[in-house]
Amino acid sequence: MNLEKFTRWFRSLTGHDPMPWQEELYARFMGGDLPDAVDIPTGLGKTTIMTIWLIAQACGAKVPTRLAYVVDRRAVVDQATDEAMKLRDGVGEDPELKSALGLRENQALPISTLRGQYVDNREWLDDPTSPAIIVGTVDMIGSRLLFEGYGVSRKMRPYHAGLLGVDTLVVLDEAHLVPPFEHLLRSIASEPSLRGRDESCQQIIPPFKVLPLSATGRAQGKSRFQLTEKDFEHELVKERLSALKSMTIIPCVNDEKLEDVLAERAWALADEGKKAMRVLVYADSREVARKAKVTVEKLAKGDKKQGKPAVKIESELFVGSRRVFEREAAKQWLKEHGLLAGSGTVPSGPVFLFATSAGEVGVDLDADHMVCDLVAWERMVQRLGRVNRRGKGKAHVIVILKPQPKANKWQQDALDKRDRGEELNNSERKWVEKYEKEKLDWENHQKPIRQLPKNDDGAIDASPGALLDLKMRAETDESLRKMLDEAVTPEPLRPELTRPLVDAWSMTSLEKHTGRPAIQPWLRGWIKDDPPQTALVWRKHLPVRRSGPAPHKKEIEAFFEAAPPHLSEILETETFRVIDWLEKRHAELIKQKTVQAEVPDEHPLRETDVVAFVLDADGSLRKSFVFKELAQIENFKAVLEGATLILDARIAGLKDGLLHDNADDLPRTADDGQNWLDEGVVGFRIRSIEASATVSGDKGWHQRYRFASAVTEDGEPTRWLIVEKWRQIAATEEDRSTSRPQLLDEHQSWTEERARRLAKAAGLDDELTEVLALAARHHDEGKRAARWQRAFHAPKDGIYAKTEGPIDYRLLDGYRHELGSLLRVENDKGVPKLSAENRDLLLHLIVAHHGFARPVIGTTSCDDAPPSALETKAAEIAIRFARLQDHWGPWGLAWWEALLRAADQQASRDNELRAATGGD
Repeated sequence: MNLEKFTRWFRSLTGHDPMPWQEELYARFMGGDLPDAVDIPTGLGKTTIMTIWLIAQACGAKVPTRLAYVVDRRAVVDQATDEAMKLRDGVGEDPELKSALGLRENQALPISTLRGQYVDNREWLDDPTSPAIIVGTVDMIGSRLLFEGYGVSRKMRPYHAGLLGVDTLVVLDEAHLVPPFEHLLRSIASEPSLRGRDESCQQIIPPFKVLPLSATGRAQGKSRFQLTEKDFEHELVKERLSALKSMTIIPCVNDEKLEDVLAERAWALADEGKKAMRVLVYADSREVARKAKVTVEKLAKGDKKQGKPAVKIESELFVGSRRVFEREAAKQWLKEHGLLAGSGTVPSGPVFLFATSAGEVGVDLDADHMVCDLVAWERMVQRLGRVNRRGKGKAHVIVILKPQPKANKWQQDALDKRDRGEELNNSERKWVEKYEKEKLDWENHQKPIRQLPKNDDGAIDASPGALLDLKMRAETDESLRKMLDEAVTPEPLRPELTRPLVDAWSMTSLEKHTGRPAIQPWLRGWIKDDPPQTALVWRKHLPVRRSGPAPHKKEIEAFFEAAPPHLSEILETETFRVIDWLEKRHAELIKQKTVQAEVPDEHPLRETDVVAFVLDADGSLRKSFVFKELAQIENFKAVLEGATLILDARIAGLKDGLLHDNADDLPRTADDGQNWLDEGVVGFRIRSIEASATVSGDKGWHQRYRFASAVTEDGEPTRWLIVEKWRQIAATEEDRSTSRPQLLDEHQSWTEERARRLAKAAGLDDELTEVLALAARHHDEGKRAARWQRAFHAPKDGIYAKTEGPIDYRLLDGYRHELGSLLRVENDKGVPKLSAENRDLLLHLIVAHHGFARPVIGTTSCDDAPPSALETKAAEIAIRFARLQDHWGPWGLAWWEALLRAADQQASRDNELRAATGGD
């Protein structure tokens, strides 16, 4: 272990020396001794685990190639994204470190983030053997890991699952928030039944690892990694742990509104606006936070009658349900007003930040003082970590204690009935249980605070050191441990992860499967009263026609496959909020009578215009809505739950990235032709042109799909929506097949070369290297079919793998060239003999290299055999898939497929690069 090199690279990447715990964790990484969990107090740099992993990898440690850093979905501005971007830049500036990581001179460290120019960037899929960092939410990473990737097509789901479930370290930040997900990850990492049947396979498939992080003391596992005496002696650690935080509990009397008390206390902390300070106000309810903000802003306007002058303040509402596009603006506001730790900005006047749970997790907030309501203990710990974070000042923390819950009429009636000894029905029992739980929570949430020591001034000591001491005492004091357990949010019940379930989810080429349940309970458990979510996307261009035949389902799905919803343009919120908002927007637009459209023909909205499409997670169409249906959208609640709703931008209703009933300005959209975060971030652009116009190509953009947005009575297109893809981004088979014309033999030779490089980097032995190389050499043999060559308008001077198109889909008629490749390889006596297991693997890799054959593949229009023989062949393909999945395990087989698909895509990008640079 080279500690000097670690210190040098750590300082270069972070700008400061490592703390003792960071050095110790690096030593554990180098020794292959990964702890079960990391339990480090807030404010001590947990996100630098990315840096530690990266340096350990550069120093030759046997750590997973990829790191997936998982944050809670509520985080509006996540610190992990900033850390990942810092590492990408730092690696790019250090040739020695880049070389040690195995990155090429012109290759950047692949990262995918939740904000900024790398949001949901899929560079990490390019090379399964290259280090990469993927920052994602529980739902993003969890769904992709379970072959059900939200926002990922069914064809690409095995690719994502294969790379996330193999050779990846999942770092679960704030693990206490999602215990079911932690259990899921541990099952995948350690449950033998979820792996391949053959033990020898486990020596070939790189392992999946999990490392939960927590600052609340709820970390699980036998070998928790915690601070040691060496840390407690470190000056910076001592400063952070002893950060002064004086807490006062103030009861809220019955006739006071919580929002008013929060606002008044926050205003008093800022000396009625006379002091330049940062005050953080937390509320469990979004509506309470919003109203408290309004009250403070009203107080700042002054009162002439009472002789109180107006005061200039800065205020912001920090809640979830904000588009990623606007999250950068939110981060900039926090930075400009000194609310991000280490920003160095000193406010010139009072600054108030009103937050819900979105401000508790994943963001490096640092305020001077705080006012909040009382919530579960693990959330209180998170909140306290967002004030005087660096230990440079003295924070005042005021906790507003709501009155003890009172029974409502139905609860009181049920309680009275019980007290009379009468039997309660189910409904009455639920009323009693709900009331008693509310009362018990109110009592239990106060108890940990009462256990904290007092300062000299009589206030409660809420410093990180005091919280840590309470946690450490609870490890040996059973009654204290029980008290803390009762003060935290109880873990939701969760279903067990079983092999049959994973096998069912992995059959991604089946559109329907009765044994494939929704995965949400495995990610978050069964949460009582957890409201369903809906994702919203605003678009300028939709696959609609104002006249002529309505587009059919396949046209709409093809359009959104070419221009899929991108993470940066999505706003996710509760379905009931979406329904309420849509009904109000419809009423508002009707009242205005006209809404001008920013499209070439300047049409206003009509009652019968299609204004919204509902898509499933895999991109399939659930339903479309015409404008007048928005008035009764409540009737379609089930359709919206768990779906993505793509809206006509003229619906508007968006302000600062948040839903707003009366916002009439057209929102920015990813397809409006203006710069969106950075060129190519979403991977597509859409242009509306006359059918008679010549489509001019731009460097870096390639046509992906055409939709006839206007047609004559005879069905002839008069206007097109042209969807173009950004260079090197391939979402579909057609993206890779339409490019610079390239002969089949050349493409397969290039793919074989890439496959051999990947096999070497992955440490495969000679025999398995040959299996992968043979699959690469023959994977596109089915393109020799005359049907394929004609459908892709291949030149007549040879057999081509890549053409300039366009594709004649009618002539192609559903033909899958992978099936043709399989048939040709099976009949090719020149293919070297392999063992039965390896020949199975070879054939499966070939037929599955575009995401089909899991377990089914279409046999339509394959002219290489009669239909009866093709049906038999399709059955063999399905049986072979099951046999190989049993042998290699679900994620192991998907990893093998990813190796070949990566080699194929790398060869295709090489061809595109030649086209872009004018190569022959």
